[in-house]
Parts: sequence; C-alpha cells; structure tokens
Amino acid sequence: MTLDEITALLQRGVDHAPLKGSLKFDCGDDGVVVLEDKTANNTDRAADCTIKITLPNMAKLVKGKLNPMTGVMTGKLKVSGDARIAMKLGELLKS
Repeated sequence: MTLDEITALLQRGVDHAPLKGSLKFDCGDDGVVVLEDKTANNTDRAADCTIKITLPNMAKLVKGKLNPMTGVMTGKLKVSGDARIAMKLGELLKS
C-alpha cells in the first residue's frame, strides 16, 4: 500500500469524522500524512500530535491489522504531542 493510498483512506475517515486539531503520521523517508479538520494531505508541517510509524505498519494500521494501543505498547508507533488527538484515531479508522 502506497502513501497516496493511505492518504486517500484517511481522507474518507476525516470526511466522516472531522478531526479537531492536527495529527501527523511521520513515516520517515517514505513521507508524512497530516490530518486536520476535514483534510488529509502529504505536506510536512508541525502538528498538535505526531505519530512516528513505518510505512508497512501504517498500512497495517489503516487496514485494521494493527491496533493503535498495541502499536504503542509494542513500539511500532510512537506518539508525541497532544495524545488526546491520537486517541481519536480509532474513530477515523472506523469510517
């Protein structure tokens, strides 16, 4: 799954459940996905909350094969900034 495909899936999520605040998925050299309000894009910028994750794990996350809490506990994703925004990830992924 490419970063563009992941961005498109997350766009559908914010279309149904707009995000209050901004959330950035930092996939290192593979790029970023930034969610804010009703938009998902790949423009790198500061965000209220950042999740560091590899692109393969990001694909698992959006497909529902990686639980966000399990990802944090196993070190597959690292959260920095306002963790309350990261807690809304489940709502986005259900959409």
